[in-house]
Amino acid sequence: MLKLMCVASRRSLIGRASPLSTKAAKVPILAEKYGISRGDFAEVDASDLAMFKDIVGECNIITSESDLEPYNVEWLNTGRGQSRVVLRPGSTEQVSSIMKHCNHRSLAVVPQGGNTGLVGGSVSVFDEIVVSLNRMNQIISLNETSGILTCDSGCVLEALDNAVAEKGLTMPLDLGAKGSCHIGGNLSTNAGGLRLLRYGSLHGSVVGLEAVLADGTVMDCLSEMRKDNTGYDLKQLLIGSEGTLGIITKVNILLAPRPQAVNVAFLGVQSFDEVKEVYKSARKMLGEIISAVEFMEHACLELVTKHVGGEQAISRHPFYLLIETSGSNQTHDEEKLSKFVEFVLGEGLVTDGTIATDGAKIKALWKLRESIAESTRHEGTCYHYDFSLPLDNYYELVEAMKARLGQLSTYVVGYGHIGDGNLHLNITSNGYSEEIQKLIEPFAFDWTSNHNGSISAEHGIGMQKSHYLSHSKSKEAIAMMKKIKASFDPKGILNPYKLFQ
Repeated sequence: MLKLMCVASRRSLIGRASPLSTKAAKVPILAEKYGISRGDFAEVDASDLAMFKDIVGECNIITSESDLEPYNVEWLNTGRGQSRVVLRPGSTEQVSSIMKHCNHRSLAVVPQGGNTGLVGGSVSVFDEIVVSLNRMNQIISLNETSGILTCDSGCVLEALDNAVAEKGLTMPLDLGAKGSCHIGGNLSTNAGGLRLLRYGSLHGSVVGLEAVLADGTVMDCLSEMRKDNTGYDLKQLLIGSEGTLGIITKVNILLAPRPQAVNVAFLGVQSFDEVKEVYKSARKMLGEIISAVEFMEHACLELVTKHVGGEQAISRHPFYLLIETSGSNQTHDEEKLSKFVEFVLGEGLVTDGTIATDGAKIKALWKLRESIAESTRHEGTCYHYDFSLPLDNYYELVEAMKARLGQLSTYVVGYGHIGDGNLHLNITSNGYSEEIQKLIEPFAFDWTSNHNGSISAEHGIGMQKSHYLSHSKSKEAIAMMKKIKASFDPKGILNPYKLFQ
């Protein structure tokens, strides 16, 4: 495998480039889509490639257009970068050497993990160098007493969870993209995921990290101490910074005990008002064992069964809730969940439902929820949005967007982590439409701001929302963010054009 990779990369360096695929060629170029002008950065030349070859080796430099495609095209095929060089370092030292050279030459850089981002933050805009962390994928240590894992930032989330499962532990983060996303990218975007309701955000779970700054400085904030009150907590600045302040290379993260008893209820609900009442009852009756509350409307399941597969779990309803409990006593937890389901059925809040207690059925129910984003990709173009909203207004945005777009779109669907107020709004069309884009933006951001929500619950700002940051942050806060950026990265070479206008 390594030999094949070396051959492909070597060919690209001597000019045997292949063209873009037809599918990628149809994806709009980000710079054109957002009307961005190139910054005053240098362009990569032969001397730079020679330097990079000395740092990472020829096998780990990619310049062929066809080989660059997976690094340039966003996961949802809604935007395409124009990078001409991808570097694949294998150590913190190599990342540091790359950044020292790029800073000296004023070469712009985009850090990239699994490239599963949804707001244009993980791909280039112009010809920035992509620094891919996918070779830095080793578990360094696991302290089974404290439950703290130390690993490289390029580790895939699902691979980490599988590894720690052998020790009776679980990652405090779970995403639909867990099979591809990197833990470093999760930190850089402060990903929330399916079980934030239970385990909280990464700001609480991450106890240490290592990052390479724009000038190549290695900022070592690695620590296995959960309490360290010694001045500024610098790691918190890197979490959620979207690669604009530094490239995260190592992580210390606090794991949770792996639940011994997991149960799932999948419930059909007739109105969104009843969805809210079911959620309130779940919090009250399931208390300490509740680990996830996920919402979806029927069109979401229609998309999943159409494109991904799976069976309708219960009879057709306008809305569905997936409620998961996790604990240590199967009998206790199952009894508690059963009483809850009996209560909401008896109150008429739920009109159909099923409870899963065995692994296969639980997995099948979760697949219905986790496959929604994937299924939208098969509808052509997907316009994917991520908001935090008060629950009283949670579904109103979906209704407003359906009325606004009418027949222009093929689907307008809402789903998400209702337990923390996180709505995913997905709109699909047969192909990219500027008319649809202009009807969505800025309307959706204005609507969210007017209802005291956040324009980004967990996906970040990236390119997509950089013009709308003021909808969720005050001008004073944005000014301070820019000062921090200038302090960490005076030349602005790290992930330019992202986060700020």
